[in-house]
Amino acid sequence: MNSSHKQHPDSHAAMSIDVEDWFQTENMKGVIERDRWDSCELRVERNTMRILDILDARKTRATFFVLGWVAERCPGLVHQIASMGHEVASHGYGHELVYSLTPKQFRADITRSKKHLEDLIGKSVLGYRAPCFSITEWAIEILQEEGFTYDSSAVPTIAHDRYGKLDGIETRTPIVAIRDGFYEVCVSCIPVGQRGIPWGGGGYFRFLPYAVWKQGVRAILRSGRPYVFYIHPWEFDPLQPRPTGLKATTNFRQRVNLQRCEARFSALVRDVNWIPICELLDTRKSAAAPIPALPLVGRRVEGALP
Repeated sequence: MNSSHKQHPDSHAAMSIDVEDWFQTENMKGVIERDRWDSCELRVERNTMRILDILDARKTRATFFVLGWVAERCPGLVHQIASMGHEVASHGYGHELVYSLTPKQFRADITRSKKHLEDLIGKSVLGYRAPCFSITEWAIEILQEEGFTYDSSAVPTIAHDRYGKLDGIETRTPIVAIRDGFYEVCVSCIPVGQRGIPWGGGGYFRFLPYAVWKQGVRAILRSGRPYVFYIHPWEFDPLQPRPTGLKATTNFRQRVNLQRCEARFSALVRDVNWIPICELLDTRKSAAAPIPALPLVGRRVEGALP
């Protein structure tokens, strides 16, 4: 953060981009069937390149959670993300809500995505983010078995109609070891008791005035907690197609303030010093205080990091 915005010396901010296209959102599920995806106008590449340009202008690196479906059709985009020094992580393959899948289907989805991304960039993919943050307890063991070392899907908010849930996750401890060698990096919330108000990006970022949003970010960073932000390339695209049949509330969630998002994002990149999530996690692992561990039912956690 620039010199006029002081923050706690141990706090860091991580930037993340969930790379999916306009027709793959949960908002569009009721009007665009999956078997129509290949007939939809692909706009994700141009929108993601605009994000890359904004980040590059500020010498900022981020984590890009890339959907496998997109990676198969835009391999050059994945190469570009990696060549510019950003972390490439997985958003799964088909943008299916985790809790709508069986464990077998989930494993197939993440392994297909992970293998394709690794073949493209020539290195291991370690991070995962669930579509619509739909993480659930049983998925963690599968993620670790398939070679991931962290998840960044938990949003410890009061309530949400799409988000998943991990037991024991609290807003005030946003990075935890939930299995031995596997970590959860939560998307940021403003604390309200043990839960919080979502303050990590997306529609919330587009809806609230930027000055209000920045104050919330400053409060999180001054507290010593890390700040984790996310955005989607389609949120930079007010000219995206408008399919008929969307409910008014769903249309609002998809389109609110799209025309203002790019300018707000540019300001946020300017106003905060950012690192990728993998670097945030490495910084916390090497800190004097260990990352707290959650020895919960169904998880094998042998203790905090030494």
